Amino acid sequence: MCTIFASSRRVDARTALQRTVMRGPDDERIIEFEDGGIIAFQRLAIMGLDPSGMQPFELNGNYSVCNGEIYGFRTVRAMLAMKGYEFVSGSDCEVILPLYEEYGVDMFRRLDAEFALIIRDKDGSLIAARDPIGIRPLFYGYDQEGGVVFASEARMLLGIADRIIPFPPGCYWKDGEIHRYRDIAGVEGPYTKDTLENVTERIRTLLIRGVEKRLDADAPLGFLLSGGLDSSLVCSIARRFLSRPIRTFAIGMRKDAIDLKYAKETADWLGADHTEVYMTREEVLSTLSEVIYNLGTWDITTIRASMGMYLVCKKIHETTDIRVLLTGEISDELFGYKYTDFAPNAEEFQKESQKRIREIYAYDVLRADRCIADNSIEARVPFGDLDFVSYVMAIDPEMKMNKYGKGKYLLRKAFDDGTWLPKQILWREKAAFSDAVGHSMVDDLKAYAAEKYSGIDLEKEYAKYPEHGRPFTPESLLYREIFETYYPGQSAMIPDFWMPNSSWEGCNVSDPSARVLSNYGGSGV
Repeated sequence: MCTIFASSRRVDARTALQRTVMRGPDDERIIEFEDGGIIAFQRLAIMGLDPSGMQPFELNGNYSVCNGEIYGFRTVRAMLAMKGYEFVSGSDCEVILPLYEEYGVDMFRRLDAEFALIIRDKDGSLIAARDPIGIRPLFYGYDQEGGVVFASEARMLLGIADRIIPFPPGCYWKDGEIHRYRDIAGVEGPYTKDTLENVTERIRTLLIRGVEKRLDADAPLGFLLSGGLDSSLVCSIARRFLSRPIRTFAIGMRKDAIDLKYAKETADWLGADHTEVYMTREEVLSTLSEVIYNLGTWDITTIRASMGMYLVCKKIHETTDIRVLLTGEISDELFGYKYTDFAPNAEEFQKESQKRIREIYAYDVLRADRCIADNSIEARVPFGDLDFVSYVMAIDPEMKMNKYGKGKYLLRKAFDDGTWLPKQILWREKAAFSDAVGHSMVDDLKAYAAEKYSGIDLEKEYAKYPEHGRPFTPESLLYREIFETYYPGQSAMIPDFWMPNSSWEGCNVSDPSARVLSNYGGSGV
């Protein structure tokens, strides 16, 4: 992960960058232009580790900064070299400016990448863009004089912009307007109606390809392994491409972590170099405020799921040389949650999946980025591969619905030949990550909030936030109050509470955990 920043007028860039040093601890560069504009970068070296890979890059008066990975960049660079472009580094992001010269803003739809980038054109104007899923973060706002400011994280814009706005995925900003270049959740043309065998074969092929391309790094790699289906598949695929044992990491509460035993079982089966990390109630509570500040959210699910992820990444940062982590995010949004078993029909299932993919930048992807990047590591998300997401979204939703007695059936079936994972891992019921690290962690957070607000008129406290994301439990009130201490008046950065679809029978619940659903069943064992 790296930090990018740019403004059209002179602002306090140094203070903004001080808030994100952990995103890019290796180097920092700020360029101030005569017209008052600024472009800046903090580097976490992943590709092209020597100083020549430091950004901003410059070409013919244009400047660029990019937080991202451009997959297949060597092929792109070779094509550009044939056109006469010369390259001075091994950085994948050095291809950005030549592509801009060749294609202008049309370049964005051509990128196979997860990225957030800013280009300062030779005429002094700014262009910004974000990948179609929003895996890499980008925010923007306007200073008191109306100048536009772009930054990797919301906290960088505190004191600069009155309103901090998440930059929409799949869009670019030019001449004061936002233009959509790709809706990754949309389906052009008819759904893919094919045999189960052909669909699962395609799922397997595309996911393997998505993992393989994300193993390309000049810095050491690691893997977050929860013991669930998604992260286990990523690890299994990676093992086949790497010549050495993969390094895996799992976290849980010491007394009731559901997934630690499954993570170890998977790691042993794969021959991985596996590390278990334990967390305590005291660690969770003492880290809560720090996590909410880093996340920039008040959402219950995101905060719960971030506690374990943040602490395991902190341990990885403190005790290893790993700079890149592969994770299993985005599978649920594509193939279904426990609650999507209650979808009344295929059309509703598809609409829910589209909503989740379009908003994932504010939930699971936000969590993965902050927990990993704020510990000076880069996150890579194979399930977010653009070809993979596009294909799965286009599968006939009738096939994706849980008509098989097992959620995510297509994904499981795609790898069900006995060579990828043990049967008991491939077909085990899903447990939500915030529960899987230990039911007691969520219970501790709830109990702490209940004690804090004991004897207080909760409805009166909830009513302090009528405009957006109104708290409805002591726990949600606790998170909102901490959020407001850091990001006052910025609640609209998050669309809403992540909750099951309350309009569906069986899903009108008061807690986002799958534990409250009637079909949770064996997920918690």
